[in-house]
Amino acid sequence: MRKLKSLGLFMLMLLLAMALIAGCGAKDEPAVEEDVGEVVETEESEVDEVAVDPNYPNAPITYMIPFDPGGQSDIEARRQQPILEKILGTSVIVTYKAGGGGAVGWSELVNEDPDGYYIAGINIPHIILQPASRADAGYKTEQIEPVAYFQATPIGLAVQKDSPFDTLEEFIEYAKEHPGAITIGGSGTYSGHHIANIQFEALTETTLTYVPFTGAAPQNQAFLGGHVAAIWGNSDSIVQYLDKMKVLAIGSEERFGALPDVPTFKELGYDMTPSIDRGVAVPPGTPEEYKQILSDAFMEIANDENIRKEMIEQGFVPLAMDKDEAKAYQERVTKTYLDLLKSLE
Repeated sequence: MRKLKSLGLFMLMLLLAMALIAGCGAKDEPAVEEDVGEVVETEESEVDEVAVDPNYPNAPITYMIPFDPGGQSDIEARRQQPILEKILGTSVIVTYKAGGGGAVGWSELVNEDPDGYYIAGINIPHIILQPASRADAGYKTEQIEPVAYFQATPIGLAVQKDSPFDTLEEFIEYAKEHPGAITIGGSGTYSGHHIANIQFEALTETTLTYVPFTGAAPQNQAFLGGHVAAIWGNSDSIVQYLDKMKVLAIGSEERFGALPDVPTFKELGYDMTPSIDRGVAVPPGTPEEYKQILSDAFMEIANDENIRKEMIEQGFVPLAMDKDEAKAYQERVTKTYLDLLKSLE
């Protein structure tokens, strides 16, 4: 069912043209060059109607994570896996398809059979920014059919523990005086981290050297190993490694509960609230009956008070959007980002 073909280089000229980005809140879980994998392009084709099985699900379900193991998307999938198996009465197999900041996996998702047995982790703003910014993304945002959104992580800017920078202003002052000298890691290109970096450079009139990784796990490892000077870190990573870094600012609207001593970008005078939303989607054409069953299962998990408490303690922000709420939210945020990109032309 899938026709694949190799594509060329990413359209980085768009990034060079990007100027001031106002109010970019994300609503996702980065060596100077990293192979982010081949991105494939979808072929337009009609989706055959699927005969609905009243006994669905009665076979193993593949839960694909489009990033490396160990990142935020993987952590949540592993938390959900045993509970999903109990609710759905079938096995759930977590697999990985890293590359292209998630694009390789999402290109695969939209070409899978819509039989209810293939689901994938999704991230906003990645699934919006990539197709809007690159002709070779391999998928379209409207092909991503969400069944739930269940988590968010504000993005913070952190530096090494022994860094000479103790405040965001010191960081900015140095970056202005030494354009490109500060290396800063993030997960992927055309991702929440990437757009946060572009927005930050525009608001502060600085130039950083953004280093993309294929997921949060390798990104964190590189930072902790001293291979990049700074990091665009998801809130849970910051909480986990707080004793190994200095956090200069966080992208929440108000001070983040798990990091009460860390100022927000907004209170420091920079109008940006970078964050990443995570959810799960199915291939286009998946029957509504199957989507409802999957949505109900994810909502049962998302509304579990013990799981929500666990998320908060780990630095996540719990969400609970069912398939209808998730679809409406995704469409609304898509319009916001498309308007944003138009303003940069």
